Amino acid sequence: MKRSSSLRRRIVVAYLFFALAICTFFGVVAAVAIEGTEDLLVDEHLRSIAAWASPRHASGMPVEMPHDVSFYHSTAIPSDLRNLPPGVTKKNFEGKTVHLLVGEDDAGIYVVVDRASEYKNIEHVIYAMIMAGFLGFVALSLFLGSFIARGFVDPIIELAAAVSKKGCQADLPLLNSRDELGVLARAFAAHTAELQQFLARERFFTGDVSHELRTPLTIITGAAELLLEQTAAQPALHAPADRILRAAKEANECVEILLQLARAPDQINRPETSVAAVIRAEIARCQHFIEGKPVTLHFEEGEDFLVAARKELLTAAIGNLIRNACQYTEQGSVTVRIAAHTVIVEDTGPGLPASIQARLQNKPSSKPLVGSAGSGLGLALVVRICEYLDAKLIVENNPKIGSNFRIVFKASLT
Repeated sequence: MKRSSSLRRRIVVAYLFFALAICTFFGVVAAVAIEGTEDLLVDEHLRSIAAWASPRHASGMPVEMPHDVSFYHSTAIPSDLRNLPPGVTKKNFEGKTVHLLVGEDDAGIYVVVDRASEYKNIEHVIYAMIMAGFLGFVALSLFLGSFIARGFVDPIIELAAAVSKKGCQADLPLLNSRDELGVLARAFAAHTAELQQFLARERFFTGDVSHELRTPLTIITGAAELLLEQTAAQPALHAPADRILRAAKEANECVEILLQLARAPDQINRPETSVAAVIRAEIARCQHFIEGKPVTLHFEEGEDFLVAARKELLTAAIGNLIRNACQYTEQGSVTVRIAAHTVIVEDTGPGLPASIQARLQNKPSSKPLVGSAGSGLGLALVVRICEYLDAKLIVENNPKIGSNFRIVFKASLT
């Protein structure tokens, strides 16, 4: 799982955006309120100064003001402040922005100037406190988001890790939890138990059927060998006897493969087996399939590699691909190559029907399939063996040039 797309990260980011949205909203509201309050207070302050200073000036009394407040009347008004509309306003005066109150009494027009309003300092303090609260709220949101995300995601990660491990469903965490995670854990446990029972039934059935087939196949093989010896001088009977013997041996090999597949992969030894040696042996065995047909069967040898698997399984997987290619190719060639931990079998035959190709690749098919659907037990075995060996079967079909089967072994999988 990439960090950028993790659930934990998305929860933290959601908390952060929520905090930013809340802070922005309240920040705008606070700014509007502060500016409005400042204007009201400054207006009231300037009007109270004017109400005190104007009568004193009219009666000829001295009007003393603090150093940051000035009261100008009539001709004493600086030229920059003349001809202003009545009321409170802001203006650039003496190099700074000041608050002005322009009014009129019986003696004429007056101007009250507040150069350094104390409310401006209060405004700065309030804004600093708001910014500190903003940063603190964001930091708290990140902490709470991380804490809540960890508490929410860690049980899911623990449950996913337990599900991915091979073991009994009773080992899953959260089975006794009463929340939604407990429901999920119990659903996983029930589904895992169902799958294990299904796999166990399938394995036992495959093993039982294979054991039951051994005895009749042994009888058929023995009878075919005896019949083959007795008909050595009778070509009309010898050929069918030879065919019966080959079919019985192939069926017996298939039974042996099924017995191995019925066992868990970690319960059988897996020696390193040369792929090139298996291919050479299978090409020699399959020569009789192309007798009498304008078909060539050859092996383009490349760099050999070893696979940790029993020779019987590799022989069945590779041999079935070569045998099917030889049987269904009427003219042209069947070529076997190895490259980069991959076995490639190419032919110039008619190719696989789309429905069979979809079934081999576990894709949906619009045409209903019955049994092996003409794909033969051999290809079905190849698929099972590839799954058993952690390999991958890739099928490419082109009616103009035939079929291309590739078995990609784990060493080269990405």
